[in-house]
Amino acid sequence: MAINTIIFDLGGVLIDWNPMYVYRDYFDSDEKRDYFFNHICTSDWNEEQDAGRSIVEATQLLVEKFPDWEQPIRDYYGRWTEMLRGPIHDTVELFRQLKDSGRYKIYALTNWQADLFSIALVRYNFLHWFDGRVVSGEEKTRKPFPEFYKILLDRYAVLPEECLFIDDNLRNAEAAGALGINSIHFKNAEALKEELILRHII
Repeated sequence: MAINTIIFDLGGVLIDWNPMYVYRDYFDSDEKRDYFFNHICTSDWNEEQDAGRSIVEATQLLVEKFPDWEQPIRDYYGRWTEMLRGPIHDTVELFRQLKDSGRYKIYALTNWQADLFSIALVRYNFLHWFDGRVVSGEEKTRKPFPEFYKILLDRYAVLPEECLFIDDNLRNAEAAGALGINSIHFKNAEALKEELILRHII
């Protein structure tokens, strides 16, 4: 079937978010920084907030477990806005082209803690261009779990085979593919544009 729906991930695709903007030179050694992210503020820990846990609860849990690391733990969310650099402009321009074409419904499917997502909504007008969005922190589930993708499909009456999903996380793109959703593993805006042209989307 022809594609009539585009689904965008946000962080890493349309918005530049990276903890390294805070932590790149935070510690006195790379080994200490690596330990912090591999054993304390891990990606698994962060994804629990994406799935609905409060950032206050998450922070206190780690401070109690790793009291010697209290300040860097608190800075993860205390300085979170410094990790949010801004739009990835070339991808936002592709979004604009797709929107202006009038050929597609366009949705967002994002792993994002609910309260923090409100900050992005205030900052970035293009987040209001979507025909709808599904935010993990609001739904209490997240990518790559199938039920999260199905929320979007069911809520907006979208057929998987008529969708194209774009995500910078290969795990999440593959999970979409397992549900019959066409997917692109996003690497950069230039490669995405080439892929969209190849698929006759733009």
